[in-house]
Amino acid sequence: MAKPQHDDEIEGVSKSQLKREAAALQELGATLMTYSAKQLAPLNLPEKLVDALNEGRRITANGATARHKQYIGKLMRDVDPAPIYAFLDALNGDSDKHTAWLHQVERLREKLLVDSKAVEQFIADFPDVDIQHLRQLIRNAIKERQAQESGKHMPPKAFRELFQLIKSHIKEPALPSLSDSNDAEDDEE
Repeated sequence: MAKPQHDDEIEGVSKSQLKREAAALQELGATLMTYSAKQLAPLNLPEKLVDALNEGRRITANGATARHKQYIGKLMRDVDPAPIYAFLDALNGDSDKHTAWLHQVERLREKLLVDSKAVEQFIADFPDVDIQHLRQLIRNAIKERQAQESGKHMPPKAFRELFQLIKSHIKEPALPSLSDSNDAEDDEE
């Protein structure tokens, strides 16, 4: 004879686990409050959450801040946190893709400093680059490096500017957004 199933026999998530998840979402919301609306724009967060985050930045009273963080945590329950964590990692420079992209820019800068063919290839790949400015930065970066090697103190200004110039032409891999996550969920249905 089959044993009847009761609702209390179905294993659920423990109350402690629910509290930990709520606290994690509240903490994530508090972290989001430290970023400007412009920085968070790519996430496409729900309007109600964006408004709450903006309001949270304005609140200064201690008790009110704690209550508002709880409210933000409640709003965060309706949002998938995975893309937010990935986005924040990338924003903070912790993302593997972001790190790989920065290494790619650094390698290209080194190539440009030692190989004239690499300079010609860069110009061919990015025809909108200011060629005169590019060549001037390379010359100055080489001079800076030679001065450093000879023991003279010379700040690596052109070396850094060259990095920024390359960075402006080699686009960073796209960061995940909430809309990408929602699209993937829609595809699964």
